[in-house]
Amino acid sequence: MTEIRGQLAAAGRVGIIVSQYHERVTARLLEGALDCCRAAGLGPAAIDVVWVPGAFELGSAAARMAARGGYTALVALGAVVRGETPHFEFVAGETTRMLGSVAERHALPVGFGLLTVDSITQATDRAGGSAGNKGYEAAEAAIRTADALRQLGSRE
Repeated sequence: MTEIRGQLAAAGRVGIIVSQYHERVTARLLEGALDCCRAAGLGPAAIDVVWVPGAFELGSAAARMAARGGYTALVALGAVVRGETPHFEFVAGETTRMLGSVAERHALPVGFGLLTVDSITQATDRAGGSAGNKGYEAAEAAIRTADALRQLGSRE
């Protein structure tokens, strides 16, 4: 039996896409993602941060970055807060679909740091508060997956 487990180790260039909407929350998610990148041994020169207006735009930025090449992993960070209309479901669902499509089309890990919450309090809790930092977790998932994919590639 062969077992491959991705490590939190420097794995080339990481692109981080961050939504400006709810920036008080997303800036904290970005801090967590950058902390994770540093823990993996990535220096500032190996990290690109791209800000987009809202969560919906995360998908198109991720698609462009993946098509451009040169990244071993992408991390998408945003927050969608439920309101009184179905807008929440449309934005959260389509953003999820677009990011999944990028990951599949390019065989590229895309760390999913899109908070889908009922309140700003829940978002704050997940952006460095009582529920940890989902930005760190998204970056960790992407970097560990990139390392696992690297190991798979070296077995050919």
